[in-house]
Amino acid sequence: MRTPSPVRRNAPRRRMAAAAPRAALDGMTHDLAAPRPLFERRSWPRSFADRLTTPLPGLRTLAVAARRGDLRPSAAELRETAGLPFAPAPLPAAGPGTVAVTWAGHASWVVRIGGLTVLTDPVWSRRIFGTPPRLTPVGVRWGDLPPVDAVVISHNHYDHLDAPTLRRLPRATPLFVPAGLGGWCRRRGFARVTELDWWEAAVLPGPGGPVRFDFVPAHHWSKRTLTDTCRSLWGGWVLTDAAGWRLYFAGDTGYGHFFAEIGARHPGIDLAFMPIGAYDPPWLQQPVHTDPEEAVRACVEVGAARMAPMHWATFLLSGEPPAEPLRRTRAAWAATGRPTPDLWALPIGGSRVMVP
Repeated sequence: MRTPSPVRRNAPRRRMAAAAPRAALDGMTHDLAAPRPLFERRSWPRSFADRLTTPLPGLRTLAVAARRGDLRPSAAELRETAGLPFAPAPLPAAGPGTVAVTWAGHASWVVRIGGLTVLTDPVWSRRIFGTPPRLTPVGVRWGDLPPVDAVVISHNHYDHLDAPTLRRLPRATPLFVPAGLGGWCRRRGFARVTELDWWEAAVLPGPGGPVRFDFVPAHHWSKRTLTDTCRSLWGGWVLTDAAGWRLYFAGDTGYGHFFAEIGARHPGIDLAFMPIGAYDPPWLQQPVHTDPEEAVRACVEVGAARMAPMHWATFLLSGEPPAEPLRRTRAAWAATGRPTPDLWALPIGGSRVMVP
């Protein structure tokens, strides 16, 4: 598969950023909260249920959906899995002034920004609790990864927080996690854990200057056991480097009012990683998972120049046909009139690069 040409941004803005990288970062964050110290231990409320934007379904509702077969595609629809996009390739070169992103599958990305290598919601396991095995292999072999400088976690669901994958990392790897999840990480030997509440941030030094990690709201929830519902927070991440590149990783989210606020607080987002799958049946999934049309609308509202679809083609989490999310996303994107090349519909294992 031919690698697309690197994307270049507005030349005057890039020259300013290159001349004064720290000033560029400060200029893009002057209305945001001052960063928190890295790796501090903090106390949190026992529950974050007050952050829910819709009530959670009860066990009876979930049982009805399972009994009706609403949570899995039909046998005929499952035949689409043979055509899911999978095209692994070597990771592109990425220096301190370059941003490169590679889709490993689901919500897992290898992001090179500011000279750092950051993993988002890394899941390299063949299967996760409660679902069939992966539909497609991981797009990047673990042994092919450069040294990992940081990991961001959106929330604690098994398809986003995978203990076997984290065990592969050196315990000195910095982890950026939602409020309330630090204890889980420290019990597994990670000492450099930064827990953040919504609208909080921390800054990690990198070869290209400081990279700011902002934790932003999402319409979702958290649960990992029978007794920990909403005991930790959930959200997305905005990463901004010293040269002014800005990425938004939405994590797992339904559609709602937060997107416009995120865009207002973080203007000039260059790329939004948006979830487009796990939306069927809508009466169950809509509050917590955007469908393709909602994902495109959210990308517009957050003010992102480009969108990279994710959260599809990897695990069977819901009832839509496996290939439907991208078909609908392409149609929704075309309906906005936005340039087709700005929809980064990557295959698993595919990469794109942004350069000054």
